[in-house]
Amino acid sequence: MINFDEYQRDSRKTWHLIHTDHALVYPTLGLTNEAGEVAGKIKKIFRDHGGRVTEADRLALKAELGDVLWYLTQICTELDLTLEEVAAHNLTKLFARLERGTIKGEGDDR
Repeated sequence: MINFDEYQRDSRKTWHLIHTDHALVYPTLGLTNEAGEVAGKIKKIFRDHGGRVTEADRLALKAELGDVLWYLTQICTELDLTLEEVAAHNLTKLFARLERGTIKGEGDDR
């Protein structure tokens, strides 16, 4: 059995510093953070209110989803992609999966 001191020491052998001075890093971390905030609010709706979404919940989620959209937009801009082309590509992918009967399941190439 391993203890946490050993784990911490040994896991460090697999770590190395990755410099993050790139324009994609900040918005990607922000997107992850804001998506987590959305998930947290949804969790509390089910935990505290049995899944009933109040008007206050809806407004709070609207604000958080706006933050998600902002960070997503910044990532798209850095990659020289428009939101429109990302959305169109997503629908093309989803409809192709629907036609093949692979809308459910796992993997990017299903």
